[in-house]
Amino acid sequence: MSFITRRKPLGVPQPAQGVSGHGLRRTLSWPHLVALGVGAIVGTGIYTLIGIGAGIAGPGVMLSFVIAGAVCAFAALAYAEMATMIPEAGSAYTYAYHGAGEGFAWVVGWSLILEYTVVAAAVSAGWSASVSSLIEQSHWPIPAALLAAPDAGGVVNLPGVLIAAVVTAMLLVGTRESAWVNVVLVAVKLTALAAFIAFTLPHFDASHFRPLMPFGFNAHVDPDGVKRGVMAGAALMFFAFYGFDAISTAAEEARNPARDLTIGIVGSMLLCTAIYMVVAAAALGASPYDVFSRSGAPLAFVLKTLHQDFAAALIAGAAVLALPTVIMVFMYGQTRVFFAMARDGLLPAFMARIGPRGVPTWVTVFTGAVAAIIAGFVPLKEIAELANAGTLLAFVATAACMMILRRTAPTAVRAFRCPAPWLVGPAAIAGCLYLFASLPAATMIRFAIWNLIGIVVYLAYGRVKSRLAAA
Repeated sequence: MSFITRRKPLGVPQPAQGVSGHGLRRTLSWPHLVALGVGAIVGTGIYTLIGIGAGIAGPGVMLSFVIAGAVCAFAALAYAEMATMIPEAGSAYTYAYHGAGEGFAWVVGWSLILEYTVVAAAVSAGWSASVSSLIEQSHWPIPAALLAAPDAGGVVNLPGVLIAAVVTAMLLVGTRESAWVNVVLVAVKLTALAAFIAFTLPHFDASHFRPLMPFGFNAHVDPDGVKRGVMAGAALMFFAFYGFDAISTAAEEARNPARDLTIGIVGSMLLCTAIYMVVAAAALGASPYDVFSRSGAPLAFVLKTLHQDFAAALIAGAAVLALPTVIMVFMYGQTRVFFAMARDGLLPAFMARIGPRGVPTWVTVFTGAVAAIIAGFVPLKEIAELANAGTLLAFVATAACMMILRRTAPTAVRAFRCPAPWLVGPAAIAGCLYLFASLPAATMIRFAIWNLIGIVVYLAYGRVKSRLAAA
């Protein structure tokens, strides 16, 4: 069983090239990485999940944001240290390979595959819902059967398939080019949120925050079968925060990893936490939680209740235009995790084939195709929660490996050192485990099944083909 604990040594450079002879290019600076983080973090969570979270936690969703944000902030500090210490593609998978061993790294990598693919597909489907609504309102001659997945009475969610394909094509153009597109779309998204705040603050009513926790603090199942409470809201709103971890997958493409990764990870996390808190306060102050929580597009709904129909249309339009940035970032992260695992021999070598534009071509196309299929045909209401489970495991792994390497490699160069590591690390782990325990039991079962499948794949293929096995 020694193969489970075999580790990649620190300080040994990874192959600079994929199997095709081309390498990942260092084309990203810290503004690109901050935009990458904001593009991933600010999306479905604030545009749609804030309504669901308010229905679960009431005005206490503000506390849910604080708790989920604090857990992610601790994890972000650990990520910043690990990303600058080990500037390699693969994110938490790579950190686990260096810190805990191959077996644990495989489980983390397999979980990241689940996270990134499901998120990309879920956001594609969510984007499709907005576009389908606009199509129906415009009376375009497109059959309704092509606008919904089979579970919703349709044949295929065609807009979801098409947006996944468009984002895949953008990623194939090149990392720098797609990063600049992301910067522009992030600017549109932030402008729309600033407009929402400006329109709603004049209608702020502090009485909407009383009582603050109508469903209590701890997560519990109400008689109607719904899990409620501030912590249940935090377990859900956690989805709204993660995405900064995708920045660490760009380690081999950062021009100055020591500086750029630190600013990208910590900067995007701080910026997005501030944005979320202000937007949530504005929404709750302008409309009672039990009113706007019933809407699938809560921000636009709040503006409509204030008779700001034009502003509501602008917010909805900005969401349609800018939400693809979330799809782009998570597809990007997925391809880099696949690339790192294939380069290590744990997945077939052709997955590490890099094209002339410095992009892992085969993996990008494969990821886009899988996301498109899921978005087009699979109901995502329950399976999307699997992304949270996978991310929580990745955060636990990164915090644990930061502490392990502080003990086993105390003299290793750390361009960024996490402050109070023996406080931040355990806090991140404890917070993630608490949020995991707040997830529905069905989600935990599905997550366990997914990883059992992964273990079989590893034992049958990765264990034998690993580069460390041949060393």
